[in-house]
Amino acid sequence: MAEYHWTGGELPTFVSHLECSLTGERYPADTLQTLSKAGRPLLVRYDLDGVSRALPREALATRPQTLWRYRELLPMRRPENVVSLGEVVTPLIPLPRIAARLARGGEILVKDEGRLPTGSFKARGLALAVSMAKELGVETMAMPTNGNAGAAMAAYCARAGIKAYVFCPDDTPAVNVREIAMQGAEVLLVDGLIDDCGRLVAEGEREVGWFNCSTLREPYRIEGKKTMGIELAEQLGWQLPDVIFYPTGGGTGIIGMWKAFTELEAIGWIGPKRPRMVVVQAEGCAPMVKAWEEGAEHAPRWQNAHTFAAGIRVPQAVGDFLILRAVRESGGFAIAVTDEAIAEAWREVATEEGLLLCPETAATYAAYKQALADGRVRPNDRVVLFNCASGLKYPMPEAGSRLKLGSTVDWRQLTQS
Repeated sequence: MAEYHWTGGELPTFVSHLECSLTGERYPADTLQTLSKAGRPLLVRYDLDGVSRALPREALATRPQTLWRYRELLPMRRPENVVSLGEVVTPLIPLPRIAARLARGGEILVKDEGRLPTGSFKARGLALAVSMAKELGVETMAMPTNGNAGAAMAAYCARAGIKAYVFCPDDTPAVNVREIAMQGAEVLLVDGLIDDCGRLVAEGEREVGWFNCSTLREPYRIEGKKTMGIELAEQLGWQLPDVIFYPTGGGTGIIGMWKAFTELEAIGWIGPKRPRMVVVQAEGCAPMVKAWEEGAEHAPRWQNAHTFAAGIRVPQAVGDFLILRAVRESGGFAIAVTDEAIAEAWREVATEEGLLLCPETAATYAAYKQALADGRVRPNDRVVLFNCASGLKYPMPEAGSRLKLGSTVDWRQLTQS
């Protein structure tokens, strides 16, 4: 995978300032920042008129197929601080057999983020967060994770020469824990959930001064995740789909894509049409669904959170109001599905289409079927499901029949089974 390099001077950045997502208070861009004074995420703001003048849409045709092709809408200033592991543009994969059976004229597309470095969409956000941390002089970073984000931070920190500390719930899949450790990070397993890990990271931030890279507690992971929305628009000929089903834990991706669509319209690359944004959670951990159903702006901590889809087992999100804002402004909805439905959806897509999703994305397919049945989605809609990680990173049910060499095979019984 080719990296994207620039030569000479500063990058053509159009960042104007940072802005509190709750109050609108402005903060300087080129200083290290965490949350705003109101305790809410900071958003990167750009001179979009300047971007529009400097970057005609047609210019993208000559650029390498990496997320860095959108550099005018990213915050990096100096090319030597770009930390890249080859962040490719991920494919849109249709599910034609399932669509023929269920959609009746619609289209089901999977944006397969498992093709990115470290095998998940977390590479987008962490590529930007670590690059900006390097640019701003950070020497040590820490984060809580259910697995994939920690693996991405560990990889990019190793690439950047930044020390990394990663706190995981003690039931985090072993493949993630070993991946994080193999990439040089210090891994600490915690008897608790991801927000318990987050409290320990915040304590370390206060006590020893490491930089807290928790979800939405720094401004730049959103900027990496928003490239999913830009890519999606470009891949669909600058027309957005009817519905996006998004597996939602901390919600950085849904916030980032909604921001991307606003910026793309402002620079004249897309029109006013927006997809309906659908938050998908598991019934065992559905704080955003509960808040959406109750018409609330914030989602209190979900007690006794549980689901085998670990990436969406996030009891509370600091950007809850931003997630809910995107859902409501788009005319979307929030939906919860059972672990049993997730497991069945996981098998169904793999068996019928040959695409091994991660469990969190299986939840989006289960949610799509549920929404199709209850009328919230139309059969002729163009729908996008986000596959946030390679299914190969997850424990799967035992399978296979054992044969001993020299044994007699009952071929008729085998072919009838």
